[in-house]
Amino acid sequence: MTTEALKTMSRPSTLIEWTDELAVGIQEIDDQHRLLVSILNRLHTAMYEHQGKEVAENILGELIDYTKIHFAVEESLMRILGYPEADEHKQHHEELINEVKALQEKLRNGNRSISFELLHFLRMWLTKHIMNEDQLYAPFFLSKGAVATTDNKKSIVGRLWHSVFK
Repeated sequence: MTTEALKTMSRPSTLIEWTDELAVGIQEIDDQHRLLVSILNRLHTAMYEHQGKEVAENILGELIDYTKIHFAVEESLMRILGYPEADEHKQHHEELINEVKALQEKLRNGNRSISFELLHFLRMWLTKHIMNEDQLYAPFFLSKGAVATTDNKKSIVGRLWHSVFK
């Protein structure tokens, strides 16, 4: 068997598979979470395939930018709908952004070991945050009239993001 065939066999297809466990049941938020997972999987592929530091940094920058937009949407909905745990949730968002920026700086400064540390951190944070913290606000948002997830709609932010970056 060739080296290329071995690489293909041993390479995990994605870092995170989207499952119903990750869905919060709110159309806009689920679509944004799917896009975050997609960007993280692209970063995983770029790092795994050694596409280069610049490619990884660009995808990481896209992930950070989109995460900020996603957090702004969540936090705006929390304020508009009067979610009682909004301040605590926002604090978790700020902590993540600060940690990812620190990891991004290590990557920029040539620390190659950061790749797997970064991927592991992002994977664990994203899945835990969605499955634990985001699941907490979902029933509250739905009770206030948030649009439940359906298979035939695409989120506003997701459509805009794809039109700009794809």
